[in-house]
Amino acid sequence: MSLSDKITSDIKDAMRAKDSTKLAVLRSLKTALTNYTIEKHGADGKLETGEEIGVVRTAIKQRQDSIEKFEEAGRNELAENEKLEASILEEYLPAALSEDEISDLINEAIQETGASSRKEMGQVMKLLQSRTEGRVDNKTLSSGVMERLS
Repeated sequence: MSLSDKITSDIKDAMRAKDSTKLAVLRSLKTALTNYTIEKHGADGKLETGEEIGVVRTAIKQRQDSIEKFEEAGRNELAENEKLEASILEEYLPAALSEDEISDLINEAIQETGASSRKEMGQVMKLLQSRTEGRVDNKTLSSGVMERLS
């Protein structure tokens, strides 16, 4: 079952349970997935798993940015709502990799690409992103690669 199919099924479950928060979050995620699909592959296109996970990560990142802004403005009730939405979205991410697994992947990618300086960081990141398929955020990957290539 693809992520999109799972979301559709969960939308139906949220409707039955009358869970308006989860329903709203899932509908917005479904819309984001549809828009991204049309943008990248046309109306009849299909997203790969990594692309779907990227859309979910983007939605979570948007919520995290909103949380920061609301907390700075003293709007804690809105920040709590965004935290709830982010936690709902996190259910759709694959299990995260451990720090040791990330470190091993970074070392393997650097060896494979033969990278020795930050100029070659792009090659390493491209390889890592294809291997991790959204199980690690890019910020974590890039900081690990920069640390080793310095």
